[in-house]
Amino acid sequence: MVAALAIAITGSIATAAHAEPSTSELTKKIDKASDQLEDVVESYNKMNLSLKKTKADEKKLAASLGPAKAALVAAGAQMDAIAQSAYMTGNVGTMNVLLEGSDNLMDRMGFLEQISRSRSRDIAEYRATTENYTERQAALKATQVKQEAEAKELAGRKKKIEGDLKKLYAMRTAAYGTATEKGTKYTGTIPSIAGSAGKAVTFAYNALGLMYEYGADGPNTYDCSGLTSAAWRAGGKSLPHNAAEQYSATTRISRSDLKPGDLVFYRSNGHVAIYVGGGQIIDASRAGQPVKKRTIDIMTPNGYGRVT
Repeated sequence: MVAALAIAITGSIATAAHAEPSTSELTKKIDKASDQLEDVVESYNKMNLSLKKTKADEKKLAASLGPAKAALVAAGAQMDAIAQSAYMTGNVGTMNVLLEGSDNLMDRMGFLEQISRSRSRDIAEYRATTENYTERQAALKATQVKQEAEAKELAGRKKKIEGDLKKLYAMRTAAYGTATEKGTKYTGTIPSIAGSAGKAVTFAYNALGLMYEYGADGPNTYDCSGLTSAAWRAGGKSLPHNAAEQYSATTRISRSDLKPGDLVFYRSNGHVAIYVGGGQIIDASRAGQPVKKRTIDIMTPNGYGRVT
């Protein structure tokens, strides 16, 4: 999917460069390429989440190896003691000595069974401890390999996005004489909304005019999911920095149920905005543009989510 998007972006840029279209046609091409690039950015954000999880898994596994190794050493010492006892006392071992003072057959049989169970437990514990340690070592190795692969792919994706951004800025300069729009700080009235949603909406209003930057969640730049996650962080709630993951993390609602603070999703969850009431959203939409307040119908929404 990422490769296809990258080809589409490159195709849009190449067409714009060679066909010398009108300003309106170039604007459409820029908008299309920007949307496609944002989809790649959100895919980048999702991979970044995966990399963070892999790093956390590696840290947890590495920490668990110490206790597992200590348990293995202790179990090994117990096995050494059992083997030494068997060697020194013969097949019957110390059991004859211990049982010589008893004429009760049931006592002798019970004691033999107890010794047998004890050694069986020791052997079983040793086997389980060994397997546990070996499995943890293998899991740590696999996690490290996964992390290295994810980091390499993430670096490649980052480089590709940065290259596409340069081309996109060149397209904008050709169309408008400047690579970026100017953002202005919002000085109007911020609606008074109670609770966590109110804090999230206030945060979004205060972000108006700040510039878009892929992978950013503040404090001075944002991408779409970075803005919504930062807004709701101000409201005391944690959201993953990825539009699709935010869709999964929120409760589905209908458009008629929308309240300020709810999230609005677009383009198959490739873009997300925060609803601020009155049919308006605030979103960080694309490279070269500031965070804006605009109509909810910038394009057809594909879903709505409530943070709970």
